[in-house]
Amino acid sequence: MPYACAARAARTLLPALPLLVAAAPAAPAGGWSAEPSGGGRPSFYAEGAPGAVLQDTVAVTNRGTRPLAVRLRGTGLGSLPLAFAETAVDVPARTRAEVPFTVTLPADTAPGTRSGVIVVQESTGRRVTVPLLVRVGGPRLPALTVEHVAVRGDRITYELVNRGTTDLVPRLAVRADGVLGTVLDRAPRTLPVRLPPGRRLRLDEPWPDRPALDAVTVRLTVTAPGAARATGRTRARFVPWGAAGAGAGALCVGAGVLAVVRRRGREAGGAAGARGAGT
Repeated sequence: MPYACAARAARTLLPALPLLVAAAPAAPAGGWSAEPSGGGRPSFYAEGAPGAVLQDTVAVTNRGTRPLAVRLRGTGLGSLPLAFAETAVDVPARTRAEVPFTVTLPADTAPGTRSGVIVVQESTGRRVTVPLLVRVGGPRLPALTVEHVAVRGDRITYELVNRGTTDLVPRLAVRADGVLGTVLDRAPRTLPVRLPPGRRLRLDEPWPDRPALDAVTVRLTVTAPGAARATGRTRARFVPWGAAGAGAGALCVGAGVLAVVRRRGREAGGAAGARGAGT
């Protein structure tokens, strides 16, 4: 593998440059460090369009007097594949190993910025993390929908879906209209969430003072900068449990009385028929 060859070549050539290693900045506790190759960069940054393969190199410098064994991994980039030329590297004493890596941007990657870290960890557990920022180019298309609106107990539940290509900070307005007029009217407010492209988020809205007896239509209106207004609706009926129980009881009593009347009617009819036959 070309990357593996590059890493081995770096470990082979660098021991022949003791002055370069000696002139490097003081190492942090532990005797080794990890940073973007080339020096002068506190973090990794890469930019490309969907379909591109971005490349960079992480340098692991062992300033100690013993060999160093480390493992490398990347986290925080979501679905973007990150691959190292080698994930397990042995670095001789007073030597620097350079390990190339790639970040692949699939063709359907939404534009925007992803942030993660490169983690380099030795066998003792000590680790060094280096920030990694990847910017994906392309048109910014904000689009937002509100779905699955429902009234559950004293809460209104719903889902927000980012169907665009950029992060969104939504604003929500809530309104409910009953038989006799408006029973809930909350002005638009910014929700404390940030919704990345393609993400679905389930949320709920408290409604502790909902009607005890009413039939309502609940409407949620969601907006975000640059995105079209999205609306979700649902209907709900509220009936007091006491009233519902009394109504059910009345129905049961009525049914019982009707059954008794019908039975007595049948008995009376039968007796009359018997008397007529005897006559």
